[in-house]
Amino acid sequence: MAAEAWQLKNETCRSSVDMELFLHCSLLPSIVIIVVLSCLEKRARRSRLDEKWPLLNRRCGMVIPLDFAGAFSNRWSLGFAFGATANKVMILFSEGYLPLPSKFRWAKAFVLLTGALEVGLSSYPFFACLSTNFSIVGATLGFLYTGTWFAIIAMNIVQCPHGQIIGEYENIIFYWPSLLCQVFLLGRFLHMFVKASRGRLQLPPLSEEKASVMELHQAQYVQQLMRKPPMMQPQKSWIQRNVYEWDPYFQFPSRMITMAVLALICLYMFVANEFYVYKMVSQVLKALKSTFDVVIVSSNTTEVVAQVEHLKDFIDITEGVWLFTTVPACLTSVSYVFHILACYRKHMKRLWAGQKQFLPLVFVRLSSSQNAAAIARYSGWQIAYILWGYLIVHTVQCLFGVMFMYGFVLPIKHGQGIEMLKSLGTGILTLAVVIGLMQLQIATATAFFLQPKILLTDKEKPLALDNRKAFHNFNYFLFFYNVVLGLGACLFRLLCSIIVGAWLIARIDRTIMPKGYEAADLGFRTWIGMLFMDHNHTNPTLVCFCHLLVVQTRERQQQRPTNYLHFTNATVTDFRVSNKARTRWLLSYTLLNNPSLLALRKPK
Repeated sequence: MAAEAWQLKNETCRSSVDMELFLHCSLLPSIVIIVVLSCLEKRARRSRLDEKWPLLNRRCGMVIPLDFAGAFSNRWSLGFAFGATANKVMILFSEGYLPLPSKFRWAKAFVLLTGALEVGLSSYPFFACLSTNFSIVGATLGFLYTGTWFAIIAMNIVQCPHGQIIGEYENIIFYWPSLLCQVFLLGRFLHMFVKASRGRLQLPPLSEEKASVMELHQAQYVQQLMRKPPMMQPQKSWIQRNVYEWDPYFQFPSRMITMAVLALICLYMFVANEFYVYKMVSQVLKALKSTFDVVIVSSNTTEVVAQVEHLKDFIDITEGVWLFTTVPACLTSVSYVFHILACYRKHMKRLWAGQKQFLPLVFVRLSSSQNAAAIARYSGWQIAYILWGYLIVHTVQCLFGVMFMYGFVLPIKHGQGIEMLKSLGTGILTLAVVIGLMQLQIATATAFFLQPKILLTDKEKPLALDNRKAFHNFNYFLFFYNVVLGLGACLFRLLCSIIVGAWLIARIDRTIMPKGYEAADLGFRTWIGMLFMDHNHTNPTLVCFCHLLVVQTRERQQQRPTNYLHFTNATVTDFRVSNKARTRWLLSYTLLNNPSLLALRKPK
């Protein structure tokens, strides 16, 4: 009765907020926020627009949502900003956004691209307001925009908390991660506003942050390289040896943290949606079993009744196994997210040390354009691989669970346990004999067909044949047996490839292709390109070297006369100078100091 009550209530529930319509309407305030932040942002160089409209004064610069090339600030804030958009990402992943008429199916990719751009534009203020240098304006606009989204989603949940698939509290289950992330963003924007206001009032700041080319952990890493390693290494705990060891000289960039946060939230939503589908299929199967009961009552044939009972057992077993394997499949995918972070740190530290032996030869040198495109693809691809990997691993685990039930549980349930044990014993004995014969071949080759050890301290005999005639007869008689044995070995190889490939499909940090075919693994290519991109932009030694150059250049500029500084900094000055006049002045100055260049000028 309770289920019927909430179902009837949900059928009559009409929310006053259309979420899809609000997504379209949110584009206007999003564009306004982007324009306001762009007007505050300064460009690095002057352009012709500054000559036409001097009031611009290098304003209207480009706004960036976040730095994908190795930024380490606002990592968790940006991660929660991505978490606030998780429900929109799941809509795109299910391809349920902007449905197409049947006659326009050929343009599906373009429509999905349009939907992705619209979702990205509506979520842009979350990131732009966190990344802008104008903290007061960014915090104010970000707080208002995030608060509006929070109020609309909360209103939609309050008016219609239930759904028609999973039942009670369906919308709460689906939307609470995004709401939690939005609450975190509201607190973050409030903290930014208070901190910036205290700075404007010249009060002591809450925490001092110095802008620098080099991060603190990068400087500590370089200092650690310069130190002499200790004579005695500290003893590691079991967690440090087998699970994870924290490294104080390494930090994950913002891109990896946001990927991990969004992957976990999307995985939760994907599992919830899968459970919705499970509930729908269960209702269909219940109706099917009711039909089977009618068939059993109306039929007096023993064969029909037995077949119907087999179908009912199959339905019950599949439902139970699918529900039981949800937990291990979900834990496997969650562990992959953290394992990928650990592999990222391990691979980056190897590249910093100049070790590239772990890379396939085809990936040692990739073009710069491929690396730049790879870092743009990585985060989205990794999340999609995690979700699809969960579904594939869940399906494989369910398949093996059904095989286990039919091979062991059902025979015992139907009183055929003795026959099952006999078959199992026969199979184990056959496998033991096959393995024993393979080991016997190895032992025979070691004892009779290899020459003695050269030195007594050698671990193995040298690879030099002895008793050649007996060895040829040994090979001849075992040839026919190994043909039959090779058939089973081939099937075993295929089974292992399927299991390992399905198990590791979500991990793009390692290829599932055999050696020589790694280039066909697009996910692994993306991973390698992303590693090279991060290696070139976040290598602590390189960043430290560039930091020293920047510091020394600034010190030299401060020691030079003011007139010289004004001339050398002409390209970045705020004075309104024509580009053509500046170019002619520099040309005249160069030719006066280098008269020999007059003969090399191109004649008009």
